[in-house]
Amino acid sequence: MSERILVTGGAGFIGSHIVDVLIARGKRAVVLDNESTGDRHHVHPQAEFVHGDVTDPNDLTPLFAAGVDAVLHIAGQASIRRSFQDPAADLSVNTLGTINVLNQCSAHRVPRLIFASSMTIYGHTDHVPTPETVAPNPVSYYAITKYAAERYVHVTAQRRDLGFDLNVTSLRMFNVYGERQSLTNAYQGVFAIFIGNVLRGEPITIHADGQQSRDFVHVADVARAWVDAIDAPASYGQVINVGTGQATTVNTLCDQVLAAFGHTRATYPVQAAPAQPGDMRRSAADITRARDLLGWSPQITTAQGMPQTIMWAREVSAAR
Repeated sequence: MSERILVTGGAGFIGSHIVDVLIARGKRAVVLDNESTGDRHHVHPQAEFVHGDVTDPNDLTPLFAAGVDAVLHIAGQASIRRSFQDPAADLSVNTLGTINVLNQCSAHRVPRLIFASSMTIYGHTDHVPTPETVAPNPVSYYAITKYAAERYVHVTAQRRDLGFDLNVTSLRMFNVYGERQSLTNAYQGVFAIFIGNVLRGEPITIHADGQQSRDFVHVADVARAWVDAIDAPASYGQVINVGTGQATTVNTLCDQVLAAFGHTRATYPVQAAPAQPGDMRRSAADITRARDLLGWSPQITTAQGMPQTIMWAREVSAAR
């Protein structure tokens, strides 16, 4: 029998792509998703789908009791802005939800867990591209809950009273973009937000001066990193950046999106707004550790992936 892999949040943007790779590599995928932002129609037809929530242990227990070889824990509240609007909900999903998953791994002796961490935990740093050795300095509630969850994952794995080896890895993902990212969710994914704005004829809003930079990594590359990590013993106990190492400013991103639709700032409305709470100034990944431990490097450049994503977005918009 092939490995049975539980993917929490597996109907979401990143999770559904990971499930596709799992199935392509001959593994059995079980998806748990509450569909708050995910869509079961994105789940591969060969995967088992269960509607449920990581904040409810009763939803988790039957899945673990049926036997799980590895857990890919991707479910989470992913909006920095929402984390400031409702810190308790952010904490409940990102940290307490992770603790629920860890409790199940412990009770059912699951040997492998990979956790969806975030580049936001680095906060404001002058060390860009940023290696994993840089001390975390979270500046948003979201980043705090992700870092807390990451530490729960690694400290749990170090416990000597578990009675078995729980091998964990945290993947600190940078700005993931690509097909299936929501074009209507104003709380996450600046690239998708800009595309959605233009498709609907809405002004693009740039917060602060637009010179803040992000490391955009395509979801197909991210999904490959996740599945590569499952059977990579060198990654056990490690935190690993998943990005490209290339920084793009928000101003540049805006101009690229406008150009793809045949616009410029002279022909399309672009408005300024104050900086958002928790907004990082500079961000790019040092991916040396991913190369060394996973043999992974990104294969899709932004010059390839961004036009591909815009083409997909146009098709989705036209079909509606």
